Formats: sequence, C-alpha cells, structure tokens
Amino acid sequence: MSQCGSSEFKVSRIQGFKDSSEILKNYKELDVWQKSYELCLNIYRISAKFPNEEKYGLTSQMRRPAVSIPFNIAKGYGRKTTVDYIRMLYISYGSVCELET
Repeated sequence: MSQCGSSEFKVSRIQGFKDSSEILKNYKELDVWQKSYELCLNIYRISAKFPNEEKYGLTSQMRRPAVSIPFNIAKGYGRKTTVDYIRMLYISYGSVCELET
C-alpha cells in the first residue's frame, strides 16, 4: 500500500474512516483495540489465579504489557498525525511480543 504517504490516507485516518463507506466514532470501534482489550481482561483473570509469590514476578510481568497494548492503541488513535499513530502501534506490537514471551 503505497498510499500511506498520500494526503488521501492521512485525511481518512484523521477523520476516522474504517474503509471508504464507514466512519469510526472512536478507537473503541477498532477491531484491534477490542481484541487487545479482551486479551488484557483475560490476562488479569488468569493471572489472578497465580500463586501469591508470583504477585511481583510473573503476574506483574504479564499484566504490564497486556495493559499497554490497548492503552497505546487508544493513545495513538487520539494523536493528530498518522506518523504518531503508527509509532504507537509499533509500541503496542512491542508489548505484544513481550507478553508472548
């Protein structure tokens, strides 16, 4: 998709177009945000069952990036530029990789 640098892409991203016929009202309508939010809730549910001695170890190591994923997607969506939005998506992806590990 070489359109990333075109003004058409920037305008549609800023105006919140999902595709050519649908307008997003906010980041909560993004499929990636919805899935990452659900992942975060699941990580909290699962890690709540971990032993107490893991509270400051594995539990916190899993929860921190799990929360970071939807937070950074939302933060990026709220930015005024496509460059900032994409940068926040890369940060979210880094959190995905951390959590996967």
